[in-house]
Amino acid sequence: MAIAGGVISTPVIGWSLYTLKTTGCGLPPGPAGSIGAIEGVSYLVVVGIVGWSLYTKSKTGSGLPNGPFGLLGAVEGLSYLSLLAILVVFGLHFLEQGSIPGPLPTDQCFG
Repeated sequence: MAIAGGVISTPVIGWSLYTLKTTGCGLPPGPAGSIGAIEGVSYLVVVGIVGWSLYTKSKTGSGLPNGPFGLLGAVEGLSYLSLLAILVVFGLHFLEQGSIPGPLPTDQCFG
């Protein structure tokens, strides 16, 4: 489950961060809010995987197991890279706009 979530979430976050950096807005809501929902869940999945990894590291001294074909280890690494990208893009957005983007679409972006 974590592998599938991470494999789907990291590209969605990449798309979201690229869109935020180039337009100043997150992804459009999409039909019935589906794209926005996937975007929000993707951020939660990445934070969850990083949290699980940090918890496992504190208890066992090592990160998550590699999993089948090394996929869980790859997802763990991609989640850390995604978190770093989130911090960089949100930080740049804060410096440029004076705030971090909110979780809901605004009229400024999609009005």
